[in-house]
Amino acid sequence: MKKILLLLTLTGILLLGGLYAKRKWYDPEQVRAKAAAEVAKLTGEDELQTGDIIFQTSRSRQSKAIQHATKSTYSHCGMILKEGNSLVVLEAIQPVQRTPLASWIARGEDGKFVVKRLVNSQNILTPEVLATIKRLGDGYVGKKYDLTFEWSDEKMYCSELIWKLYKRAAGIEVGSLQKLGDFDITGDLVARIISERYGKKIPMQETVISPAAIFESKDLKVVREN
Repeated sequence: MKKILLLLTLTGILLLGGLYAKRKWYDPEQVRAKAAAEVAKLTGEDELQTGDIIFQTSRSRQSKAIQHATKSTYSHCGMILKEGNSLVVLEAIQPVQRTPLASWIARGEDGKFVVKRLVNSQNILTPEVLATIKRLGDGYVGKKYDLTFEWSDEKMYCSELIWKLYKRAAGIEVGSLQKLGDFDITGDLVARIISERYGKKIPMQETVISPAAIFESKDLKVVREN
């Protein structure tokens, strides 16, 4: 009888511990609350500005493939926009949209993110340039996400959106362009996704800009990391 009681007690402790861990680390409400508190702090300190680039590790299916192919932790990025007293992220998902910053942070792995800014942003991001970024961004909102990473404006993927906004609004290239064939597409998951989207005709010479290439740009500096 004592052994049975001990077993039941241990089982109860494990179940309660599991529920506590799940609520503390995985509960969506906890994640959203933590993200909202972080954004409130950022807003209060007026730390972020329009044009900042925010990076995270996405929890989407293709995230692991992007990480493997680019040898980077970060698989998704967006551009911070200040709209009155609010902070939103202009991002290319399905479709291109403005996402409240708290929602964007909560959607990433462990709520972690890094914000980077142009080293000489005070000289480059003039009111005219910022107005152009917002105008161009408005034109991209609603476009479909580009699953095949084509270098056209018909559809858009996350790092392409940021690269083109800076190129067209400020005349600068943030991150080095590459070809699809430059990436490591040998992993099982990468190969499977590539096969699903391209079949046997893989456009190895397609121009591509990755989140990793933007993240590693020497034109950027870290302004916030969590």
